[in-house]
Amino acid sequence: MNKLTNFPYQRVLVLGLAKSGTAAANVLQRNGVSVIVNDLKATSDQPDVQSLVAKGVRVVLGEHPLELLNEVELVIKNPGIPYSNMMINHAQQTGLPVWTEIECLTYLIKNPIIAITGSNGKTTTTTLTYNMLKESGKSTKVAGNIGSAAIEVAEKMAEEDHLVLELSSFQLMGTELFKPKIAVLLNLFEAHLDYHGGFEGYQQAKAQIFRQLTSDDFLVYNADDKRVSKLVEQSPAQLIPFSVSTSMQEGAWVDETTVYFKNERIISRSDIRLVGDHNLENILASIAATKLLNASNEGIKEVLTTFQGVRHRLQYVTEKQGRLFYNDSKATNILASSKAITAFNQPVILIAGGLDRGNSFDELIPFLTNVKGLFLYGETASKLAEVGEKASVPVINTGDQLDQMIKQAYQFSDEGDVILLSPACASWDQFSTFEDRGDMFIDVVHKL
Repeated sequence: MNKLTNFPYQRVLVLGLAKSGTAAANVLQRNGVSVIVNDLKATSDQPDVQSLVAKGVRVVLGEHPLELLNEVELVIKNPGIPYSNMMINHAQQTGLPVWTEIECLTYLIKNPIIAITGSNGKTTTTTLTYNMLKESGKSTKVAGNIGSAAIEVAEKMAEEDHLVLELSSFQLMGTELFKPKIAVLLNLFEAHLDYHGGFEGYQQAKAQIFRQLTSDDFLVYNADDKRVSKLVEQSPAQLIPFSVSTSMQEGAWVDETTVYFKNERIISRSDIRLVGDHNLENILASIAATKLLNASNEGIKEVLTTFQGVRHRLQYVTEKQGRLFYNDSKATNILASSKAITAFNQPVILIAGGLDRGNSFDELIPFLTNVKGLFLYGETASKLAEVGEKASVPVINTGDQLDQMIKQAYQFSDEGDVILLSPACASWDQFSTFEDRGDMFIDVVHKL
């Protein structure tokens, strides 16, 4: 088990439990650090709270006493807690450093880390990268914004292990010296602007992934994204671009038939199971990152010819009577749905709808050219129907219930069609999460 080395603080406040905070508190306590845990919403009967108390950790629940800050040298916060939180705000005013648990990896392991961030595609790219390394015979762990907390996984890593991390802007904003061997920056879109105080703050948080890189490290970046290309100019790392539109002899790229890394042919595009140009970007990023760690072409090919997608993210479900079913329940906005719809060359039957957040859906209109029918449900069904009419796309049916739209879409479809759930809306009008919505889609499809 790995131990913290040269950790600069002995008294730490962990703010917020959940997966990240609980893991940080446990690892710090095992390393002899004096830990106080503070959580506003947790209750004393929760197993993680009881476990910490049994280990002698002081746990303060139900309030945020500012005087706790007088007892510590460092605050490690749950990534989701905004910096406007009174404890965080006061800590910064008094000069206390505020980290997320990702920064602790600096003092915990020396293993090669591939750290992946971006506005879209993080989970797919992380999963591809992890699987490519595994299929290449390399001992690899995955953590961060996917799976287990990074500090918990890192503590148990063996010397020969590689670590693949999916990192959000929330996690990266709480780092100072964190340095992966390979950083991957996929894209930059307006997101989480309320948390970061605007796009510049969001962009600078993402840039933390490469702040500490040196000329011995690598930065894999999307050369087709102008914002990304501009941002990475400030990094001293070796820049490894990827592009779906331009030959990149120093990175990963494609032509009409083939995927390459530098001048090396990797795989025919026709052999890749994942669909969509956005997934092609994720594939190129994964190839670039793993080839830098000497992944084998055989291992990469094995993944790309079998991987059907991350659950709920343009996930291939099954084929029935010549119809292909895809679950894209994670598409909770127009941008995500537009990418899914345009991923297919054959006719698409689109199932969409969900929570009404007050926005219009006119931005979808240019992307509906290969949609042969709309099945709409939930609070936004009537708004989406208006978009269908403007785009001259038949609105076959609207209703309240998603399960009925799925069945009716199947009855309407013809052989060769794609039946796509890509809601363009949040799920909360009928489902607690987008995962619940996607699971229901999969269940109904398998029962057809």
